[in-house]
Amino acid sequence: MQAAMTTVRASWRRAVGRLRGRGDRGTTTAEYAMVTLAAVAFAGLLAIVLRSDEVRGMLTELVHRALSQ
Repeated sequence: MQAAMTTVRASWRRAVGRLRGRGDRGTTTAEYAMVTLAAVAFAGLLAIVLRSDEVRGMLTELVHRALSQ
């Protein structure tokens, strides 16, 4: 039983040592994922807003005024 506990402790220490050695590895990937997710959410919201009749009318009027001057 004592030998088994020693083996478990040694395995645990090696695993913890490997995790500590990682540092911030993978952080950049997670940050890119979060920024990409936020950009997709913003694009979806923008698409919904731009499809509304009121916004479409405002943009059409703006283009007509710009082209007629």
